[in-house]
Amino acid sequence: MTSQPTDRPEHSERHRAANAGSGRPGWAIKGTASYLPADRVPSDRLSRSLGLEPHWIEDRTGIRGRHVAAPGQASSDLAAEAAARALREAGLTPGDIGLIVLGTSTPDELGPSTACRVQALLGAGRAAAFDVAAACTGFLFGLQAAVGWLSTQRGAPPYALVIGVEVYSRFLDPGDRATAALFGDGAAAAVVGPVPGPYGIGPVTLGSDGSRAGDVLIPAGGSRAPASAETLAALGHTIRMDARAVRDFIAATFPRLVAAECEAAGIKPADLALVVPHQPNPRLVAALAAEAGLEPAQIAIAGQDVGNIGAASLPYALDAALRSRPPRAGDLVLLAGFGAGLTWAHTLISWHPPA
Repeated sequence: MTSQPTDRPEHSERHRAANAGSGRPGWAIKGTASYLPADRVPSDRLSRSLGLEPHWIEDRTGIRGRHVAAPGQASSDLAAEAAARALREAGLTPGDIGLIVLGTSTPDELGPSTACRVQALLGAGRAAAFDVAAACTGFLFGLQAAVGWLSTQRGAPPYALVIGVEVYSRFLDPGDRATAALFGDGAAAAVVGPVPGPYGIGPVTLGSDGSRAGDVLIPAGGSRAPASAETLAALGHTIRMDARAVRDFIAATFPRLVAAECEAAGIKPADLALVVPHQPNPRLVAALAAEAGLEPAQIAIAGQDVGNIGAASLPYALDAALRSRPPRAGDLVLLAGFGAGLTWAHTLISWHPPA
């Protein structure tokens, strides 16, 4: 995941100049990594279990398989493994971390935060730790929290871990094709730290529409509908999704996020070296490239091998892209997320290759 810094075209100058003119340190991604459980469920097998033709799921979603956590394997276990690998990629130890921010919709328990469980598993005794509950947009909400903390912290180690993790398999109705066909388990992490010069992570734009919180949710298990015999019998602890509403939201939101970021940066979609979106349905997101003004080669699509792993989807796709086609210094990398809540977020990175 390394490359030599080179001068980039003029389209990146405006972004670098804005960072340089702020007078504040820049912050960059120093290392990434992922972790998937060993058990893999192919889509053809899952299609048959749902009473469908073998290629039904892959034909409609592009998902070839997804991974399922082992019995007793919790979100913190997956997250800690991804985080440990990201630290090794960055050449750091747990003691170098000042903050752990974890995005998830499937925490180990309602409290404490799963981030605290991860801190203990890593042995990151100097780090503050907390969760972010922004569903599939959780990684970008966590990235904003990390950059804000790094910019204002005093005396703590100047590195943060931002993690996305889900163990959705524990919250699926196996007979509901709208959800069982899409969701999988996995974790991905990024280390964020200081970077010299004008490169780095730009402002992270966040958004929400709480009036549509019912489009995707786990209705039972919280304070409104605590666990009971009735909620268990009604499968209230499984994911419920209005598939059509969610599909329409994705189709409208992804092109809008690309346009908004390009307008704010004074660039064109063609100037983006890499676009990393959340990918609940890889085939759908890839099909939106033209509407967003992008060529297919610009978009990092990795969900075909893991399904929708929620808050881990975007960092997993980023990690996969960095290993297969790492950006060069100064390349513009757009991260675009959207998910339940409803929530969305985007940021533009003037890439600084990890050393």
